Amino acid sequence: MSPRAPCLAIRPRSRRPSQALYGISYTLKFSFKKREVDPIDYPVMALEGLWQTASGKFEPTGKEPLRFSLMILQPDVVKASDFSAALAALRKKRGDSPALARLRLETFREGLCMQTMHIGPYATEPETLARMTAFAAEQGYRQRGLHHEIYMGDPRKSAPEKLKTVLRLPIEKT
Repeated sequence: MSPRAPCLAIRPRSRRPSQALYGISYTLKFSFKKREVDPIDYPVMALEGLWQTASGKFEPTGKEPLRFSLMILQPDVVKASDFSAALAALRKKRGDSPALARLRLETFREGLCMQTMHIGPYATEPETLARMTAFAAEQGYRQRGLHHEIYMGDPRKSAPEKLKTVLRLPIEKT
């Protein structure tokens, strides 16, 4: 991923935010694949989530409610005009919805981070995160920014013990 990667993002105050993200991502993919001049085929990337609490921290075992934004990485060729055209096409096909109104194309910059592949149910992620945080501290780093997850499996199709999630923690030198 480039340090400045375009991504589609949505803050899910509406029903089915991932459905809107996948809808626009596939609409963009096929608009680039079917264009007559210089067609481009690319895979639709994995769903990602940025997690935090109202206080700005990520405490998976805390009492504070979690807030999140979802996103799907897009290739650098996707520009604002492509996004607008794809959104108009998707609205024409499916009708308008609150989820589509909340979609946006933006640049995401994460900076220095550490990551690991968590295999297992989402409920056991806090154990993996605790190991990551301890390792970072041993190396002279601390967490900064939003907790980031990349979902490599589909919880509707995979057994919980086989789910794969990339856990990313933005870090900085202490």
